[in-house]
Amino acid sequence: MCEMYDKLMADMKSAMKAKDMMAVNAIRGIIAKAKDLTVNAGKEMTDDAVLGVIAKGVKQRDESIAQFEAAGRAELAEGEKAERAFLQKYLPAQLSEAEVSAIVKAVIAETGATSKKDMGKVMKETMARTKGQADGKLVSRLVGAALP
Repeated sequence: MCEMYDKLMADMKSAMKAKDMMAVNAIRGIIAKAKDLTVNAGKEMTDDAVLGVIAKGVKQRDESIAQFEAAGRAELAEGEKAERAFLQKYLPAQLSEAEVSAIVKAVIAETGATSKKDMGKVMKETMARTKGQADGKLVSRLVGAALP
């Protein structure tokens, strides 16, 4: 298995002993999705796969928080915020907008990109360099702004 999976399993055991049901449920959901995407699909579970599942879980909670707040359901939004904060600790530190912008400029210079037609290759390389450390929407916005 992978280190992230082992860490999640250890954290789940600790959360069960502490009777922290929010943590137990969040970890169980991540483990189930990670297994579904890897082991059940005949692939090996990797740290990258688990981190991808966690990042997707954080994004889903962001969307839920916005919807609950728009509907005036503050109590549900608070629960989602707690789960989001819990899952966030498993992700690598996020890069600042300035750091991502510097990476985008370096990739543009290295690839020789000159127009929006080259956005795909710039996005691909930038996402590879910022793996798990930058949101795709932010990268897309910065790449679009940097290319004429």
